[in-house]
Amino acid sequence: MPEWCAYLIFYVFVFLFGIAIGSFLNVCIYRYPKQESLMKGSHCMQCGYRLRWYDLVPLFSYLILRGRCRKCHTKLSLQYPLVEGMNGALYVIVFLANGINSISIVYCLLTSALIVLSVIDFRSYIIPDKVNLVILVLGIFAILLDREHWVSHIIGLFSVSVPLLILYLISTGRALGGGDIKLMGGAGLIVGWKVIVLAFLLGCILGSVIHLIRMKVSKAEHTLALGPYLSMGIWIAMLFGGPMINWYLELCGL
Repeated sequence: MPEWCAYLIFYVFVFLFGIAIGSFLNVCIYRYPKQESLMKGSHCMQCGYRLRWYDLVPLFSYLILRGRCRKCHTKLSLQYPLVEGMNGALYVIVFLANGINSISIVYCLLTSALIVLSVIDFRSYIIPDKVNLVILVLGIFAILLDREHWVSHIIGLFSVSVPLLILYLISTGRALGGGDIKLMGGAGLIVGWKVIVLAFLLGCILGSVIHLIRMKVSKAEHTLALGPYLSMGIWIAMLFGGPMINWYLELCGL
């Protein structure tokens, strides 16, 4: 088998696995805020129709059913295919950018966690502790896979989260939420202190620019959910932070 064919099969598998995980992410997004069990069978929100296995094939079931419930024909949310497709595509990008290795698996799982918390935070201004706990556990795995740089990972746990905690205490919680602090701590444990500092800066820049545009175009509220923008910063820095940091150091002559 030609090498390119083996790579193609691998990335097709990664995408399919990613959209399958994306289907589970939709369940988390809907049920975490309601504190519902993830083990409960899926059903139509409108008529209560209990979905069969053939209704739950990621992306394809939505396309075959033309985005409607099989029984009552209620239009289904575009969130279903968007989250599934995004998760699959981002998994592929992670492996393309970071290579085929164990840490890329951790990065893929972090990507999924970031998608879940971003959607929930965007809607409700809350980052579930369960999602941050998953990120913290992934950080432990990252240390085990990268024992040579364990000090950087440990410093990353505190380098952004501690200053944010101080800001949180000074502002009595008005400047940011506790979920943002936990997010930056857990993500810092995964990517290390240099990358998490860059991630925080990118998140703040993206949040400022995008939210200003949203306020202008769609009359969004002044209050913004910081989690989605921090997540963007984490994801970009996680994959491309090394070259960005090296470029900056060279620019400064360091």
